[in-house]
This record gives sequence, structure tokens and C-alpha cells, in this order.
Amino acid sequence: MTENTQQSPHSAPELPTQYTPADVEGPLYERWVERGYFSADAKSEKPPYTIVIPPPNVTGSLHLGHAFEHTLIDALTRRKRMQGYETLWQPGMDHAGIATQNVVERELAKEGKSRHDLGREAFVERVWQWKAESGGQIAGQMRRLGEGLAWDRDRFTMDEGLSRAVQTVFKKMYDDGLIYRAERIINWCPRCLTAISDIEVDYQDDDGELVSLKYGEGEDTVVVATTRAETMLGDTAVAVHPDDERYAHLIGKRIALPLTGRTIPVVADAHVDPEFGTGAVKVTPAHDPNDFAIGQRHGLESIKVLDERGVITAHGPFEGLDRFEARSAIVAALRAEGRIVAEKRPYVHSVGHCSRCKTTLEPRLSLQWWVKVETLAKAAGDAVRDGRVNIHPADLTQRYFDWVDNLNDWCISRQLWWGHRIPVWHGPNGETVCVGPDEQPPSGEGWEQDTDVLDTWFSSGLWPFSTLGWPERTPDLEKFYPNAVLVTGYDLMFFWVARMMMFGLYAMDDVPFRTVAFHGMVRDEHGKKMSKSFGNTVNPLDWMDKYGSDALRFTLARGANPGTDVPIGEDWVQASRNFANKIWNATRFALMNGATIEGELPEAERLSATDRWILSRLNTVVAEADAYYDDYQFAKLADALYHFAWDEVFDWYVELSKTTFLAGGEAAKVSARVLGEVLDTTLRLLHPIVPFVTETLWTTLTGRESLVVAEWPADSGFRDTAAEQEIALVQQVVTEVRRFRSDQGLQPGQKVPARLELAGTALAAHEAAIRSLLRLQPAGEEFSATASLPVAGATVALDLSGAIDIEAERKRLTKDLAAAEKEKAQALGKLGNEAFLAKAPEKVVDKIRGRLATAEEDLVRITAQLAALPQA
Repeated sequence: MTENTQQSPHSAPELPTQYTPADVEGPLYERWVERGYFSADAKSEKPPYTIVIPPPNVTGSLHLGHAFEHTLIDALTRRKRMQGYETLWQPGMDHAGIATQNVVERELAKEGKSRHDLGREAFVERVWQWKAESGGQIAGQMRRLGEGLAWDRDRFTMDEGLSRAVQTVFKKMYDDGLIYRAERIINWCPRCLTAISDIEVDYQDDDGELVSLKYGEGEDTVVVATTRAETMLGDTAVAVHPDDERYAHLIGKRIALPLTGRTIPVVADAHVDPEFGTGAVKVTPAHDPNDFAIGQRHGLESIKVLDERGVITAHGPFEGLDRFEARSAIVAALRAEGRIVAEKRPYVHSVGHCSRCKTTLEPRLSLQWWVKVETLAKAAGDAVRDGRVNIHPADLTQRYFDWVDNLNDWCISRQLWWGHRIPVWHGPNGETVCVGPDEQPPSGEGWEQDTDVLDTWFSSGLWPFSTLGWPERTPDLEKFYPNAVLVTGYDLMFFWVARMMMFGLYAMDDVPFRTVAFHGMVRDEHGKKMSKSFGNTVNPLDWMDKYGSDALRFTLARGANPGTDVPIGEDWVQASRNFANKIWNATRFALMNGATIEGELPEAERLSATDRWILSRLNTVVAEADAYYDDYQFAKLADALYHFAWDEVFDWYVELSKTTFLAGGEAAKVSARVLGEVLDTTLRLLHPIVPFVTETLWTTLTGRESLVVAEWPADSGFRDTAAEQEIALVQQVVTEVRRFRSDQGLQPGQKVPARLELAGTALAAHEAAIRSLLRLQPAGEEFSATASLPVAGATVALDLSGAIDIEAERKRLTKDLAAAEKEKAQALGKLGNEAFLAKAPEKVVDKIRGRLATAEEDLVRITAQLAALPQA
């Protein structure tokens, strides 16, 4: 079970009476880092195991989502390191283009300046200065959590090496015709003043208005409806279905567009649903994606009527108005002309908002840079279909296919100053030159670099190989690519996972990872999304300060069912702190009683049934832990370890062994060795999830260097079914008698005379332990059994005459029996009332059925307790 190294000679180890995480965690973590435990060596002959951290934003601080995800990754990497793998957990941060630029712009605003006052070069320098002084505080917080990252390999998406990788892949894709520039409809944020990708749009139901407008004159009129009346200034057509007979006479004609002095054509397009509304739609190619497609099919002009800040640019009385002000003004003007046919307010409809600043987005025709994704997305889908990449849990696989199989070209340009500037130069006569990292940009008058920067997800999409030195064929790249697994939230499936798949297969001709293990989102204890607006957010550092990092980690792991959301509350963290204290106190007891790992385990023939039972269960749990780890079942893993450690080791084995330790002798020495073995292995199993308390206890127990580099336990194959069945009988006896004692109102520590009839059963060898656990005294000369409990083939006779006031207990139970009978009668009365059942909600009826079931259970229990009382 453990390696054969002898325990280092040291005096009887001692532990403080209480575990104080704050005294242990910081110094212990620094010791791990100083000793280089988390470093990874590309020259090692060990098999590689690589995981990249989903790079947190440089602007960010540790939140529960980070703590959750990082706990899972840390558990995986710590176990693999113990299993003998050359383990690399790659650290790093994302430059977070929009978020970081916003932070620095807010700082400038406090000084009464804007980025334009500084100019681009000085502003970028200011951002780098901010990063050096204030960015990256999350790294220190991650250390608080105990994360075993290879800090000597820390990367940043805009460091020199990663910038070279970005420029290299852009140049390659540009030359391969996979990157192009075109005018398309994009999601535009008037607050951030940049394009936003489709998956960065948050849709929510807003209260708006639906206004029906009349276009044209006389018989040549059409009614259209819109939620954005201001865009009618940019209409260049009305579209109807080609088979809609209502408008057949208008197709090909031009009709008057109100307020503009223009006329627009009526076009026939199969995109129009004749059953929806009036069957006619206004077409604004410059401000709606569907309208843009219609415009392309019919050669319509695209007229922009809103600028980058959402201000009307169309000449006339509305010029200079904000889009929302213009909306009201235009509706009023149309109303005055008698053009309003109907108005509906409020009109609830789905509206896109910027995921960063929550501003209502504006569909806008814009010249942007795009990635042609068709072949890339197909390769990303094929890699999962043919099994090169496994998605876990498997039921998320179809969701992945639904995305990559229907992926639109990706807008990769952002109108920011902070980020990877697009490596394209534009010449004075319309020339365009893309420049690689080792190439000189064109010189001469009129040449300027493109002003846009790349979408942040472009650089993070290269993360699994750019962090290893690509585009150079480095030893790190050869050793650690592809990654073993990616652990990330299902919400990043489209933002990040699909893009890493596309880039990895394109640049490396290999998948970026073999498995994607998706986890859910952390929610509050009621399952509600955590949000500042809801007032239910939690700073994980507060819980770490109060309960210790191990308590937070164990709570998060215990809720981590694959792909499902994780509710968490402070009571659960407190319970995990209690678990850490239980481990501490049990180990203290073990050390005080000589628990050791010195020497070989005795042969099975020399072991008691209790010792054989716990070793059999220990090996079963080792096998279970391996299976759960390999299936990313962290919740089941944590639960199995919790119940084994608390219930079987600490509550049963330790308690059952106390009589052996008290008796002393050879049996006590054997049990001390078994207890040492069990604790050694249990602490190893727990270490990846709760590293601090287990490290402290294990090094005290064993005298060895560190659990971080200790060997992971292996299932020896030892099983003893007979011993497990024997101890199950002991547990059955103890549990039943404890229940009876509780039912009779006895205090847990109250001693009671008892006669145990165990002859001829496997329980006979455990009489001393049973008496100790149940606080049962030997039956004296005056013993008179007042209750006899047959259980597990044995009989436990108890004399309660001096322990309880029998008459008072009889009165209490009789009163409880009457109350239960009344509750049953009331429930039966309601459930037998057909009129009540017909009207009552199902939930109410179910609740009454539950009350009936409880009352019936109480009647059986109380009747048995009364029957067990001695007669007067």
C-alpha cells in the first residue's frame, strides 16, 4: 500500500490540539514553490500530463468560479504528479482587451483626460504601466487557494513570445485565404466603441415598443412593423413573399418612404414569412443582419443612419439625436403625418446587450476582419466525431456539434488600442500587405498599419501551444503538446474550446487536448445565479480567511457533478471545515496511540477481523477514487472519501480499536501499524482536494518529505468479504441499540447494565468493543432485563430500571401516540374528501400524503417503544 521506505527516526510526533489553517497554509505553499514541486521538465523521461489554465483576465480577482475550476484542475494535476507523471499546469493571464482598456480609461477620466489626449502609443504604454502596478492580483489569490501551477512558466497573452505566435498564425491564415476583410453586419457596442462577437452578446427580454407604419400613398401603400423606428431613415426597400397575392401588384414598384423624400422599391424575397404580421417587412441593409442578406440578394443600397455612438447621421430634423431620443421623435413625426397604424407598449422582445458593459447593442454595417471558418470548423467537429477528442459529459457533445456545424465566419477585429494590433499595412493606392514576425513592414509615404486590434479570443485560442514556445519546435512543445485534458465551464464551449480546436488542428495538425471536461456554474445555495444586482455574490477569500482554503476546496469539489451547476452556501463550507478538524483530531488520537507506517504490514492471519475489514474497505475506496478521477466525477469522489474517512475510519475503526489500544500488547502494536497504514493512504487520497491539512498531518505521521511528491496509493487487491460481513454485524448491533437508547431518552454517555447473548455468533469476539461503544456495563447480581433486543442473530438484554423514570416515559409516549393518531385521522379525513381532492393543488395533496406517512411511521415507532417499557 505504501512505499517501503522506513519512517525517519523522530521523537513521538505531536500536533497542536487545534488545526489553525492561517498558521499553516501560507508558509506551506511557499515551501512547495521554493522546492520546485510544481515545475515541469521537458527533458524528463516520465510520461507527460498537461493542463492549461483558462487564463483569467489581468483585470480580475479571484471569484468562486475561478476557485471552483482551479480546485478541480489542481486535484487532477496533484494526483498525476503523485502517479509519476511529468505534470505541467500552465499558468498565465489574458490581456482582456475591452475590460483592461475600460479600466485604464476610467483612471484617465478621473484625471480629466481621455485616451485621445494621450494618443495611441502613450495610451498603450499607460496600460502596460497599469498592468505592472495593479494587474494580476489574482495570481497571489490563486496561491492562497494552494494551486500547483508551474509559476516559472507564467505567460501573458501579450508577452513577446505569444505576440510572435499571434502574428505568425495571422500571417499564415491570411496567406492561406482564411483571413479576409469585408463589410458585414456586426454587433456594435456604442459604449465600448467596438465590434462584439456573436457569442459575446447577452440577450434579455426588454420592454420596448412595436409600431406599425404605413409606407406609400393611395392604393400603393404597405404597412410594416418595427421595434426600432429610427432605422426607417435607412430603409432602402420593402420586402414581401413572391407568392403573397396581396402585394403582387406592388412588386417592382417604388413607394414613398415617409419623412425622407425618398422612394424605395418593393422586392419579392422568399425570406419573408407571409403569415407573420402584415407579411411585409422594411429592409434596412446597413442596420439589420437579415436585411443585409436581402440587400445582397437584390443589390440594394446600404445607407448608414447611425454613427459609432448610436447618434443619427441622416440629414434632416433628427440629425444629432441619440438613437433612443430619435425613436420617440420619429414616431411622433409619423403620428403627425397619419402614418401610424398601431402602437403596442410595452412590447417585450429579446434584445442583445454587450456582455461587458450591458449597453444595448446596435447591428451595424462595418468594415471588419474575418476568419473564414468553414474548413476549420469541420476539422474541429471531425476531431470529436472520430474520437480524437472526447467531450465529458457526453451529453454535451451534441451541443458542441450544433455549434461547430453551423458556425458563421468569425469577426476578429476590434476597434480598440489595447491588444494585438492587426499586422496589415495599407498603402496610399489601396495596397494591402500582411507582415509576419520576421518581416519588415513597407516603408514610404502613405503606408499605415491597420488601426484595429484582434479579438482577445484570437490569442487565447492559441494558448495550448503558444505557451509552449510555438512557432518554434521547442522541447516543451514536443513534450507537453497536446494537453491531456481541458477543464473549463460549459459556457466557454463556444468562446474558447471550439476556437482552440480550430487553431490547434490548423497550426499543429493535431488536437490541442485529448479530453474536454466541462463543469457547471457556481450558484448560491438556492440555485440562483450569483450577481451583484442580486446581492448574493461571495468573495472566496472571506471564506478562506474564516474556514481555511481546504474547506472551500472540499466544498467546491463535493458539488462538482460533470456539466451541472454547483450550488454553494456558507453552511457547506463550515461543514467542510468540520471535516478538516475531524481528520486532524483523529490523526492526533492515532499518533497518541502509536500509529506508525514503520515496517511491513503483518500478514492477514495476524490481523483481527476489524483490521482486515478496514484494509479491505481501504483498497475498495482506492479503486473507487481512481475510477472517479478517471471519469471526472469529483462530487462522487469527494463524497466517497468523506464517508470513508469520517464514517468508516474515524467513527468505526478508530472507535472499535480503542479497546485494543487500552489492552496493549501485540494486538495493540498490530492495530497501530494498520491504523498508520490506513491514515497514510487516506491522507494521500484526500491530498489533491485538501492539500494543506493532509500535508501537515502526513509529514507528521510519516516523517517524510511531502505529499506533493509522494506516491499515489495503489489498490493491492486485498479484499476480505468475511471480515466486512462480520463488522457489518457489529455495526448493525451498535446502530440498533443506539437507536433504542435514544428512543428511550437515554443520554449518549449514560451507562446501562446489559447482558449480551453472543455465543455462537461472529459477534462474540467483539463484545468488549460493543460494550465500549454502547456504554454497556456487565450485568450484576441484581440485573433484571426490562428490554430484550434481538439483532443480527444475537440478543442484547438491558436493565433500564435505574436509568429512566418509566412511568414518566410511559406518559410522554402515550401523549405522543395520541398526537400521532390525531394527525393520521386528520390526514385520512382530507384524503377521503372527494370535494377537497378535486379543488386542492397537487402540491397540497402531496404534502398531506406525506403527513399521513409520517404519522403512520410514528405510530409504529411509538407503539414499539411503549411495548419495550417494563411493566409496573
